[in-house]
Amino acid sequence: MPERNSAAVDFLLTRRSRPAKTLIAPAPDRAVIEVILQAGARTPDHGCLEPWRFIVLQGAALQRVAEQVGTRANALGKPVEQVEKACNSFANAPASIVVVSSPKVSEKVPEIEQTLSAGAVCLSVLNGALASGWGANWITGWMAFDRPLLQSAFNLQANEFVAGFVHLGTETVTPQERKRPVLDTITSWIDE
Repeated sequence: MPERNSAAVDFLLTRRSRPAKTLIAPAPDRAVIEVILQAGARTPDHGCLEPWRFIVLQGAALQRVAEQVGTRANALGKPVEQVEKACNSFANAPASIVVVSSPKVSEKVPEIEQTLSAGAVCLSVLNGALASGWGANWITGWMAFDRPLLQSAFNLQANEFVAGFVHLGTETVTPQERKRPVLDTITSWIDE
């Protein structure tokens, strides 16, 4: 029998994101964020293409992005409550890791596989933050896909998009457990 890592299994079976709006300062420092990024960079990556990269937002950068989000949301005619929610997700975040999907040209590894790897990076970053004791939440929203915003706020290339914004901070509340899938309704067992 393989050796069980009970602590890791227990963590995965009980992990719970912390709502971004409940995170406050302080945020993890650079040394802790680098460990969280290392956890993300250990994600499966067929062909070692590194089809993702990180942008870490802190301090004034979060305020700048919040302002750019507000300006763009207003230009798009978004409802006031959507504008406020989008702006506040950055303005109130103690820190944020932007996981950029950056697919590479490859005959061996299809783009969809690279995109899925970027999504896995988001989960690994999220779990790395939670396992380090910090509150964390992975969000996207229209801000992750709006080309003019992606270029102005993050200088992304035409083939890149944001796989996720992982907001980090100190948790103020432990959220209640939420409904989880019933395995029997989503699982097929095939043995012949």
